[in-house]
Parts: sequence; C-alpha cells; structure tokens
Amino acid sequence: MASESDGRSRGLARWLVLAIPYAWLLILFLVPFLIVIKISFSTPVIGQPPYTPTFDVSGGIGSLMASLRQLVVDNYIFLTKDALYWKSYLSSLWIAIASTFLVLLFSYPIAYGMARAPRAWQPTLVMLIILPFWTSFLIRVYAWIGILKKDGLLNELLLSLHLIDQPLIILNTNWAVYIGIIYSYMPFMILPLYAALERLDNTLLEAASDLGSPPLRSFWQITFPLSIPGVIAGSFLVFIPVTGEFVIPDLLGGHTTLMIGKTLWDEFFANRDWPLASAVAVVLLVLLVVPIVIFQNQEQKRAEREG
Repeated sequence: MASESDGRSRGLARWLVLAIPYAWLLILFLVPFLIVIKISFSTPVIGQPPYTPTFDVSGGIGSLMASLRQLVVDNYIFLTKDALYWKSYLSSLWIAIASTFLVLLFSYPIAYGMARAPRAWQPTLVMLIILPFWTSFLIRVYAWIGILKKDGLLNELLLSLHLIDQPLIILNTNWAVYIGIIYSYMPFMILPLYAALERLDNTLLEAASDLGSPPLRSFWQITFPLSIPGVIAGSFLVFIPVTGEFVIPDLLGGHTTLMIGKTLWDEFFANRDWPLASAVAVVLLVLLVVPIVIFQNQEQKRAEREG
C-alpha cells in the first residue's frame, strides 16, 4: 500500500512539473497570440477597440460563424505590397545577424577568461556580469545618449586625447544602435558561453599539449567545438529579441534606422491600425519560430544518430 501511495505521489509530482510550464505558456503566450491572430484578420475602424469584427458568442454558433465570415486577409496582402514592411523585416534580420556575431566576438574572450579564472573568483565575476540587470534597461539605454551625443563623454574624451579634431556624429546612426545592442545583450551571450566553457575537461587540453599541439590549434580543435552548445544558446538568446527590438533603435537610432519593432510601434500607437500591426507581429513570429523549430528537429536527429 505504501509503495502504491508513493507511486501515485511521484506520478502527481511529475504531472505537476509538466502541467505548470504548459499552463504558463497557454495563458501567457498561446492565448494572447491567438487574440493577435484574430485581430490581424480584422478590419480597422475608428472607435474603441479600433478594429472589427469582435467575436460575439452570446448569440450562439450562428453569430460566431457570422463573425468568422467577416475575417479578411487584406492586412497580409498589404504587407507584400508596401516596401516599408519587407524592408523592415530584412533590415531587422540583417541587424540581428550582425549584432549577434559582434556580441559573440566580444563575449567569447570574456567568458573564456571567466572559465579559466580561479574558482574562488568565478562567482564574483558572474555577479559582475549580471549586475547591470539590477538597473532598468531603459535607464541604461538612456545613459548611452549622454555618452554618444555630439558633446557627450565619448567625444570629450577623444578630443582631450587629441585623437579627433571635431566631434564624431555617432548618436542617431546605425553605429549607435549596434553599440547599444552589443552592450545590452552581451550578458545573454556570456553566461551560456561561460556555462559551456566552465564544464570543459582541462585534461583534453593537457593531452593535446603533451602531443605537441600549439595552444591556438588546441583552441580551434578542442575548446571551440566543445563550446558550440553555448554559442548556439547564446546566439538564440541574442538574435531573437534583437530582431524585434524597439527601445534601442528608437532612442539611439536615427530616422534612417529601419527595424520591424519601430514599424510595429508606429502602426499600433501612431497610426492606430491594430489589424495591420497584428499581421506584422504574426509574420515576425513565424519568421523567428520556423527556423528555430527546423534547427531543433535537425539537432534532435543528429543527437539520435550520435547516440
């Protein structure tokens, strides 16, 4: 009897462990996403809410079917006709890809140094990496305005060192956007890289050294391949949010900075065209989710082959 009770308790515990995250995703992701999809097939109107139709379930199946018949695909068709939207998607993808590469380039040496630091120092180094999260993201981005503006700290430093003759124009350019993204998202890359590098078996490097392998060759043939899971995890953590980034391009970028996050904000709050903005959001999510699902399937197949 006791064993049966313990078995039921373990089964209930396993069920709760699975049910809680799925319920969380259902309530906070799937349901809002279905609402956005529904709005994307609606027609904009002047009023509150600024779209129609709304589902009326009080009238039964008949009124619900009538509402479904009013759904339109005009918003998605419009996205293919207006160059602003597909240019915004392409620009966002390019900025996200370039930013992810630059973040990886700057983050890898830091994560490598943290993983090779003495054990007693590593918790302090990790805390220093996550310390910026204790400050508001918006305040940190605003701080870069004071650093990058024409009479900001960066130009004053370069002028005082006689490295430049006149202030550089950095703020309100794509360079400022890249700087803001690299600064803001480096912790998301450093931490997965550190976790992968910290688990690296140092005896492999010692064996390679004993066999006459130079340090650089050992790094490219042993260290970097074994850190690939951290590189992939960090790249996803950076690429996905950067693609839809709004705050950094809005505050640090200029009028020529074209990203889908800014376009989405303008459609929602400036033009108040919620159906079109919802269509933009749905397409953006599809562009991000489909490659991730394909990649995960390929990785799973590769792991099964290797297993």
